[in-house]
Amino acid sequence: MKDKNIEKEISKILKICISIMGYALILTILSVIFKNTIKIDNSYFGIWGILVSIAIYILNKTVKPILFSLTLPITALTLGIFYPFINVIILNIVDLLFGNHFTIKGIIMSFIVALLISILNI
Repeated sequence: MKDKNIEKEISKILKICISIMGYALILTILSVIFKNTIKIDNSYFGIWGILVSIAIYILNKTVKPILFSLTLPITALTLGIFYPFINVIILNIVDLLFGNHFTIKGIIMSFIVALLISILNI
């Protein structure tokens, strides 16, 4: 009985780590490709990328359900096309939280990152 509970907890922690590393990978790749549009601070051995990924994960688990319930009529009318814009809002919140350590310039780049995060969440 205890072994199954331990396996469930390890599986849950592993899923969290995979999600955070996936966010970090997406952000790092896009910051290398689009150097002028998305910027992650490289100081302290790239810890800012991991911190931004953790913040995105936490906001996805806390704020995203609230935003989804508030925008449910718009999402239903657009047949789900509005859903990535919720990720755009979360990315802009993270951009405000981290200041100069993480910046995204332009709505198009925010939308591209949000689409990739939505694909990762699936």
